[in-house]
Amino acid sequence: MVFEFYQAIAPLHQYLSDAFTYAPTELILVLLLAILIDLVFGEPPSAVHPVVWIGKLIGFLKSKAPKTHRKAYGIAMALTVIAFAVLLGICVVLIAHWKYMPYAAGLLIQAFFLKATFAVKCMVQPAKEIQDKLDNDIETVRKELITYVSRDTSKLSKSQIVSAVVESISENYVDAMLTPVFFYVVLGPFGLPAAYLFKAASTLDSMVGYKNEKYIQLGWFSAKFDDFLNWIPARLSPIFIAVGAGISNFMSGNLEKLKPIDGLKCAFRENKATPSPNSGWPMAAAAGALQIRFEKPDTYIIGGEYREPEAADISRVSILIILTSVITAAAGCLAIAVLWYAASWI
Repeated sequence: MVFEFYQAIAPLHQYLSDAFTYAPTELILVLLLAILIDLVFGEPPSAVHPVVWIGKLIGFLKSKAPKTHRKAYGIAMALTVIAFAVLLGICVVLIAHWKYMPYAAGLLIQAFFLKATFAVKCMVQPAKEIQDKLDNDIETVRKELITYVSRDTSKLSKSQIVSAVVESISENYVDAMLTPVFFYVVLGPFGLPAAYLFKAASTLDSMVGYKNEKYIQLGWFSAKFDDFLNWIPARLSPIFIAVGAGISNFMSGNLEKLKPIDGLKCAFRENKATPSPNSGWPMAAAAGALQIRFEKPDTYIIGGEYREPEAADISRVSILIILTSVITAAAGCLAIAVLWYAASWI
């Protein structure tokens, strides 16, 4: 009976084994295609966006949250959402490696789903729209900024609005690019499910991980788990931002040149200025590189010795983060090759 069972599942075992032991070339091609899709096309329609599916599941489970035992329910909710996201990633890998699937189609499917875990173009597009309106319609900007940053925007000055936008772009670089690529690279053939594990945690944190009375219990696990997953990437971010700053100096035209070394110094000096254990690292690195002062009223100041930000700094940080994201993808490809080579010697 046991022998017959193993004979029956042997083809499935072989299929699973083949699907999750493919060559590093494929991992690299998928990552390169994913960043290309992001930079050229941006976000896919909501109906086919995997992160939107994850968000809808969170919204449904959040609507069913009880009034008591909210911490326990929040943990169960988070684990359910994470399991769904990981299963989605596994299914994508299996479909891409179906024996009847053309190789190129399999690459595109994986690239599309990997791209959904990061959003470089989406980070900078709203910022450009705010920059264009800043000189002529500051009241509209204050209202629109509410959806972009987590602070009271009704009385922000022009420089504080710019600071909020630049802070958001630099902070989101970790969450929206570096961390999903980090997990994709480190987990190898299981990288896509790992990237979806992180994206589920990140989406949970953005939807329920608020430190207020309504969500302090429900979102406790989600916030802590997101902090845990971002811990290493956040501390790597100043290095990538410094490299991006150095390269952007050759591509920024008449814009003020950046200071990569000052970015590193500021990151190690002022990373603890923010309430979050992770966001201070990329924000301080950007503040030092851009030589501008970040301020969230009544909460923190980063780079207090630098000048106040101006509208042109939105363009500067956008160039910096786009280049840094491309460098991140390139470094990820190199790391895949190095890790695979090292594994072959173990």
